[in-house]
Amino acid sequence: MSERPIRRIGVLTSGGDGPGMNAAIRAVVRSATTSGLECIGVLGGYDGLVNDRLRPLGTRDVSNIIQRGGTILRSARSEAFRTAEGRATAVRTLHNHGIDALVAIGGDGTFTGAHILFQEHGVRTIGLPGTIDNDLYGTDATIGYDTALNTAVEAIDRIRDTASSHDRLFFVEVMGRDTGHIALMCAVAAGAEYVLIPEERQSIDGLMDALMQASRAKSSQIVIVAEGDEEGGAFEIARKVKERTTAYDIRVSVLGHLQRGGAPTVNDRILASRTGVAAVEQLLAGTHDAMVGVVNGAIAVTPFEQAIGNQKPLQRDLLHVLKVLAS
Repeated sequence: MSERPIRRIGVLTSGGDGPGMNAAIRAVVRSATTSGLECIGVLGGYDGLVNDRLRPLGTRDVSNIIQRGGTILRSARSEAFRTAEGRATAVRTLHNHGIDALVAIGGDGTFTGAHILFQEHGVRTIGLPGTIDNDLYGTDATIGYDTALNTAVEAIDRIRDTASSHDRLFFVEVMGRDTGHIALMCAVAAGAEYVLIPEERQSIDGLMDALMQASRAKSSQIVIVAEGDEEGGAFEIARKVKERTTAYDIRVSVLGHLQRGGAPTVNDRILASRTGVAAVEQLLAGTHDAMVGVVNGAIAVTPFEQAIGNQKPLQRDLLHVLKVLAS
């Protein structure tokens, strides 16, 4: 497959959906059309490849979707694709439809699948960083992250209104099973008193000390909890605090999938558009088995092995900022 000139490309979205994925699909399709290529959409991620669910995409098919959340191509898990036989079936689907290269929009699981397709079958693949978690190495931001932050902060601001009215302590759980990027940014932006994230070893004792110090000057308190924190989710942490003191009127709010939906922000639309165009141009230039992102304002290409294998660091200075501002 790798020796053929690229005349037709496939595009899929995989893993959790995120605002801006439709903008990315639009950019890929229109960039391909401008370059004289045909574009085929795969419905339902890698499962669509295994089960041959594809449809042609032209410029009119992607009209009026840049502002829509979710993904018009839909996403699904595929147990079959995890097997060698399933991947071989997926590659036959690509061959049967004359697809010469594949653009995969998603996170580390999506990129792992694309990387394996290249390793096992030589499929030319390139990835766009589509995940609200912002956990991919090789890009300053991922598609959907900015929207998820704004959605979460707006919700936390509303919770603060209630907390202040009733002198309550709220534990607010945000997404981030393996990383605390969302939690840390939300904590600073929403003026939270404390944050619990997977990357930092934090104890209930430390949380209790921070709450006691903050309670001297504040009538309400907000603690942001990443869902993957080692102390447990927001409900578990609230339970542990209740076991130690009855001084607080405690409530818990889990934002959950609320953070995935909604119209993408300007930042996410621009990021999706830039990387979508760049992905097609990079494929035509001979780049594959890599992710296209943005670093320091410029398009950057990172091999899948690095994007998947390296942990993206937190902005740790924000932990200091949060501590100072919460006092």
